[in-house]
Amino acid sequence: MGNENIESIASFQFRDLHPDLFIGTASDRYGGWIGQIYTEGRFGRNITRRSKKVGGKTFREEVLPVQSVEEYFRHFRILELDFTFYLPLLDRAEKPTRVFHLLHTYRQHLKKGDGLILKAPQVIFARKVLRQGKFIDNEHYLNPGVFIKQFYEPAIELLAPWLEGIVFEQEYQRKGNRVSPEEQAAELDAFFGAIPEDNRYHVELRTEAFLTGPVFKVLEGYGVGQVLSHWTWLPPLSKQFALSGKRFLNRNSCIIRLMTPNGMRYEDAYARAHPFNTLVRGMQSSGMVQDTIELIKRAINEKVRINVIINNRAGGNAPLIAQQIANGFLAVPEITG
Repeated sequence: MGNENIESIASFQFRDLHPDLFIGTASDRYGGWIGQIYTEGRFGRNITRRSKKVGGKTFREEVLPVQSVEEYFRHFRILELDFTFYLPLLDRAEKPTRVFHLLHTYRQHLKKGDGLILKAPQVIFARKVLRQGKFIDNEHYLNPGVFIKQFYEPAIELLAPWLEGIVFEQEYQRKGNRVSPEEQAAELDAFFGAIPEDNRYHVELRTEAFLTGPVFKVLEGYGVGQVLSHWTWLPPLSKQFALSGKRFLNRNSCIIRLMTPNGMRYEDAYARAHPFNTLVRGMQSSGMVQDTIELIKRAINEKVRINVIINNRAGGNAPLIAQQIANGFLAVPEITG
């Protein structure tokens, strides 16, 4: 690794590591990244301070203005925006929601070469949704019309030059309440057969029992990627990839999402990582970074674009985890292309 590369990574510059490698984060605008990604004192009074309740505890968050995304993209080539998970872009009357307006604000600060990954709304891909403290059946589960009219078409119209991926995240299914893998595969087959063809689709199944042949066959048939997710109750990334036969189901691109340490619940990971300004000793799962590097190497050698999305909750601070991955990647001599 040359001194120039070492200096670039030390200053959190990840845009030029490799043409097929896109390192980014899950969300941006964190006050804890000031001095790393964002310039000290630049946003001053424009920083919003708010309270957030997680696991019965209240935390203070500092949120930068949307315009800070311009500085974000000086360091990264890709950004996952997950607020689209909580609300569609258009409501039932096909009127713009606050999420649409927020994306529109982001668009004003994007330039050529910046890339976005959006999470499809929960109402489209969750079998059950939380309403008034109870999980109930989702009436819009895998509804093609809702996906197309309330999310896909407005997303394409708004962000087509920058949209690099759409992630469909399904919640964990408990054993006594889940369908069979064959039923899950049939449901996915019907859904992806009814929506517009697009090579930017990726599915994150958080139930290990669904990481099986019938499901992978359907995804591969439609060119839908398997999101390799480092998440609480999923097996290590290397095992997830092995379960699919060590092949990339979407031959154009792959998404790795580093979310939470193995076995650690969201609320515990959030509490340990907050305020997201440094790595937390003993928090990060062993093997996570090395598995990621091995998958990067494999994807590049197979000429598949690889997107690595890092959450603060994976170890305390996403930019510092990105440094670990970048340093490890550049230390691997076998990568070609």
